[in-house]
Amino acid sequence: MFRLLNLELQKLLLNRASRVLIFISFILPFFVILLSSLKINVFGFFTLELGELGVFNFPLIWHLTTFFASQFKFFFAIVVVSMIGNEYSNKTIKQNLIDGLSKKEFILSKFYTIVFFSLISTILIFFITLSIGLYYSSYNEVSIIFTNIEFLLAYFVKLVGFFSLCLFFGMLVKRSAFALGFLFILFIAEWISFGILAWKFNSKTAESIQNFFPLKSMYKLIDEPFQRITMSKFPDKVNLVYDYSVHAYEIIIVLGWTFLFVFLSYKLLKRRDL
Repeated sequence: MFRLLNLELQKLLLNRASRVLIFISFILPFFVILLSSLKINVFGFFTLELGELGVFNFPLIWHLTTFFASQFKFFFAIVVVSMIGNEYSNKTIKQNLIDGLSKKEFILSKFYTIVFFSLISTILIFFITLSIGLYYSSYNEVSIIFTNIEFLLAYFVKLVGFFSLCLFFGMLVKRSAFALGFLFILFIAEWISFGILAWKFNSKTAESIQNFFPLKSMYKLIDEPFQRITMSKFPDKVNLVYDYSVHAYEIIIVLGWTFLFVFLSYKLLKRRDL
C-alpha cells in the first residue's frame, strides 16, 4: 500500500498544477476560522459577531465546520480527475504497466491517494474545529466537546465517496474537463429523476428514493446546519422537525457507491486496450 501511495504522491508533487491545487484544497478549510470572526453590521445600529452568538458551541460546531469545509472539495476533485487525465495525455499509464505495475495496483494507487488526502483533510478539520470551539464554546466538559464527533467520520466518508466518483469519471472519459462536466450532468440527472418520481408517486416517496442516488446520498451525510441553529436559538418559537444526525445506513450507502466506483474504474481499465 505504502509503495503505491508513495508512487502516486511523487507524480502529484512533481506536477506544479497539482501542487498548487493540493495546497489550495488544504488551505481553504482554514477559511472556516473566518466564520468565527465574522462581524455583521446591522443597519449601523449594532454589530453582530457570529462567535458571540453561540453558533460555535459544542457540539453544534462539529456539524457547522464539517458542512462548510465539505463545500471546498471541488478543488481536490480537480486533482483527482487530473491524475487520470495526465496519465493518458502523458502516456505514463502505459509506461507504469510496462514497468510491472498491474492494472489493479494502478487503480489502488489512485484510491490510496484519495483516502490519504481525505484523512489529512479530516485531521485538519478536527484541530480547526477543536480550536474554535475551545475558544468560543460555553461548554467545556469533555463529554459535551466530543458529542457529535461522528460528523468527522461522515466528512471523511463523504470526501472518499465523492473523489471515488471523480476517479470513475476520469477513467470513463480520460479528460479532466469532461470528467468534471459529467459531475454536473449527474447532478442534473438526479434532480430530473426526482421530478419524474415525484410526479409519478409523491414527493415523500421520491425523496426517499433520491437519498440513494450518488450525489444526494453524499450530501445527506452532513445536512445543512441552519435549521439546527434556528432550533437551538429559538426552541419555543420555531416548530421544526429536523433530523440532522449522522446515520449508519447513510454511511453504508456512500461506502457502497465508493466500492462500486472503484470497482468500475478497475473494470474500465482492465477492458481498455492501452
